[in-house]
Amino acid sequence: MNHIKQFFTHDHFAQHCGIELLSVAPGHAVAQMTIRPHHLNAVGVVQGGAIFTLADLVFAAASNSHGSVAVSINVSITYMKGTSSGTLRAEARELTTNPKLGSYSVDVTDERGELIAVFQGLAFRKDKALPMTTEV
Repeated sequence: MNHIKQFFTHDHFAQHCGIELLSVAPGHAVAQMTIRPHHLNAVGVVQGGAIFTLADLVFAAASNSHGSVAVSINVSITYMKGTSSGTLRAEARELTTNPKLGSYSVDVTDERGELIAVFQGLAFRKDKALPMTTEV
């Protein structure tokens, strides 16, 4: 799975946001983001787009972990609670999969384990191997 982690080092937006991909396994991924002042919105809580980006990265890593290119075709996020400091952690897990589609759920939690957001994603798998891997 190191080749999947290596592949996602090329996600420049996630890197710009300070997101670190911690682990990838088939159908599963974990990342974290330490909250910085640039993540905060005008009312002083983490901007929804920053939380979405964190969740979207682990969704992408988990859905591409089978070695074929997977792209999102539908996603949604529900924000449960605001936060303004600490570290956010996102964990993606595969709910169902077949050769063309995969369904994923992502929980975003704070450092106390409290639920900040729930993200649901549906990925479409292309008939193309992920670059830097020979798995399909």
